[in-house]
Amino acid sequence: MRLTGKASITRRLTLLFVTASSAVLLALGFFIASSVEHHFEDLDMEVLSGKMDLIRETLESVKSPEQLGHLAPLLGHSLVGHQGLEVLIIGADHTVLFATPNAGFAPELVAASASRHPAHTLRPMIWHLAQQNYRAVAAELPTGLPGKLRSGSTLGQVRDVYQPTTVLVAVATDIAHHQTYMRSFLQTLWFFVSGAAALTGLLGWAAARHGLAPLRAMREQAHGVTAQQLSQRLPVASVPLELAELAQSLNEMLARLEDAFHRLSDFSSDIAHELRTPVSNLMTQTQVALTRARSADEYHSILESNAEELERMTRMISDMLLLAKAENGLVIPNREIVQLATEVRALFDYYEAVAEEKGLHLALQGDAEVSVDKLMLRRALGNLLSNAVRHATANSTLRVNIDTRPDEVTIAMENRGDAIPQAYLERVFDRFFRVDPSRQRSGEGTGLGLAITKSIVTAHGGSIMVVSINDRVTFTIRLPRDLA
Repeated sequence: MRLTGKASITRRLTLLFVTASSAVLLALGFFIASSVEHHFEDLDMEVLSGKMDLIRETLESVKSPEQLGHLAPLLGHSLVGHQGLEVLIIGADHTVLFATPNAGFAPELVAASASRHPAHTLRPMIWHLAQQNYRAVAAELPTGLPGKLRSGSTLGQVRDVYQPTTVLVAVATDIAHHQTYMRSFLQTLWFFVSGAAALTGLLGWAAARHGLAPLRAMREQAHGVTAQQLSQRLPVASVPLELAELAQSLNEMLARLEDAFHRLSDFSSDIAHELRTPVSNLMTQTQVALTRARSADEYHSILESNAEELERMTRMISDMLLLAKAENGLVIPNREIVQLATEVRALFDYYEAVAEEKGLHLALQGDAEVSVDKLMLRRALGNLLSNAVRHATANSTLRVNIDTRPDEVTIAMENRGDAIPQAYLERVFDRFFRVDPSRQRSGEGTGLGLAITKSIVTAHGGSIMVVSINDRVTFTIRLPRDLA
C-alpha cells in the first residue's frame, strides 16, 4: 500500500537545501549589492568633496563684489573634464551667482540640504531633476568679502569683528551610469541566485536520494519479511551510523516476532498432536460400541473409558490455557505469607500412599516464609513432587531442602532415578516434552506439569533449574524474599 498525502524525507530535505541556499545567496547578494553601491558612493564623494574644497578655496580668494559676480572664469578650469558634474552657487538673497548648464536645482532644496549638516561634514543626498538622478552635497561656504559687524574680545580687549559673507554651494554628479550598472548587476545577481538555488535543489535532491538509499534498501528487505521468512534480518554493518540503531531495533523486533510465531506454531502443533490421540480413542471406542448391541456392563465400561479420556482432555485444555495466560503475563499471583515446610508436609501426606507403594522415604529439611500465591505454589510443588515420585528409584529417599538466603529462598527437590541427558536439561520445561518417548502414551499426566511449574515460578519473579548428576536429579526453585 502506497501512502499519499505525506511529504517524503527526500522532498523535505530538498526544500530545506533550496531554502537554506537561497537564503544564504540572497543575503550574499544583498551584501554584494550594498558593497558595490557604497563603493560608487565613495567614488562620487571623493569627486564631490574635492570639488567642494576647490570651490571653498576659490570663494575665500574673492575680495570684492565684482569678483563674486564673475565666478565663471575662476571656477571654469576646475570643472573641465568632469562630465555630468553640476555646480550651483547661490547668494544670500537667493540670487544665482554661478550655475553649470544643467544645475537647475531649487534654491530652497539647496538651503534645506546645507542647513542639515555643518560645512565640514558633507553628507551625500540623492536629488531628482528632469528625470535625472544626482548624488549631491550642499554646504554654506564663506567668501573673502567682509559681511556683518559684530563685537568680540581677544585677550580681554573688545574689538569689532566682521563676519565673512557666506554663499550656498551645491555640487552634484549624474549617477545614471551607476544606476544602469547596478540594475544590470542586480539582474545578473538575481539570475545567478535563482540558478544557484535551482542547481542546489537538484544537487540536494540527488544527495538526499543517495543518502536515503539505505532506507530504501531496508524497505525492500522489510517487504520480504513474511510469516514464512521471519528469519530474515536487516544488515546493521552496511547501513550508516544514524540508521544502525533503527536497523538493530527492527532486527530485535523481528526476533521477538519470530520467537512468538514459533511459540504459537509450536503451541498449536503440540495441542493438536496431543488431542489427536484421545479424540481418536474416543471415536474408535464409540464406533466399535455402535457396531452391535451390547450389554449394560459393556456400555458402562466404554463410558468409563471415554470419561477418563475426556477428563484427560479437560485437564490438558485447562493447563494449556494457564500456560497461554502465563506467557502473556496474565497470571497475577494473589500473594500471602506462606510457611513452605507446612505446604511440603501437606503434599507429602497427599503422595504418601503412592510413595509407600514404591518404598520411597520422603524427607524434609529447613523452613522459610515467602509471600506467594498459596494455591499456585502448591500446584508447582505438587507437579515437582509427582514427577519425582513417578521417576524415583524404588526404596530410595526423596529429599526436599528449604534454604533461606539474604535475598532469596531456595527449594531443592532431589531424588534418585534415571539420569536426564545433558542435551535434554534445557528442554524438560517445554510443553509435552518427555525424556522417554515410550511413556508419551502411558497415561502419566499431560506432559505439561513442568512447563506449568516454570510459568508459576516465573510469575512470582523466581527461577527454576534442573541438575542431573549420575542417578541423582535435583530441581531447584529460587524465589525472591522481598516481594512487596
